[in-house]
Amino acid sequence: MTSLFSSFDPSTSIYQMNWMMMLSTMIIMPMNFWLKKSRVNMIKKKLENKMNEEFYNATHHKEMILMSTSLFFVISINNIMGIFPYNFTGTSHMAVSMSMALPMWLMFMIYGWTKFTNELFKHLLPTGTPSPIMPMMIIIETTGNIIRPISLSVRLTANMIAGHLLMTLLGNMNEMKMLTLILPMQIGLTMFESAIAFIQAYVFSTLITLYSSEIP
Repeated sequence: MTSLFSSFDPSTSIYQMNWMMMLSTMIIMPMNFWLKKSRVNMIKKKLENKMNEEFYNATHHKEMILMSTSLFFVISINNIMGIFPYNFTGTSHMAVSMSMALPMWLMFMIYGWTKFTNELFKHLLPTGTPSPIMPMMIIIETTGNIIRPISLSVRLTANMIAGHLLMTLLGNMNEMKMLTLILPMQIGLTMFESAIAFIQAYVFSTLITLYSSEIP
């Protein structure tokens, strides 16, 4: 028995070769190693420079900018690969998106609270907060800080699942009389999913960079 969500299950039960699609980033990203200079390589370089400029506005740590840019390319390539037929979208699983969000958040928390304890305590209480609601604000800020990896991973997973579910539903309508209506919708939805793939990668990496900016 298959369900609507079976499109997000790996097709093989023993080796689960669909997960090997996540290794495609290792082949696609290092273009200078595999290929000569090309237009694709030029586009990648321009996109990389643009991302570095964007992340530089949030943090001046070069290590964090490099990590956020790398994370952007990994997520965007995995999202784009899921649009092609017979490919598997790894970021549509919580295990994959959480494995990227949780280690980054833990890294910030461990480093920040051990090195800059007083500065992080200041972030729990915004400036100008009235005295009666100070305990409530501390609880709200603490809760919001704890659920950050959950919100990052759920946002990425939900957006990847939603678009692919729509494409699956439209793909099941394969009657000839519906083809003239379904085909333009499929083309538009594919273009929309391509944009969402880059937007979600940008949102994920930008939020990670903004979280890191709270640490001096």
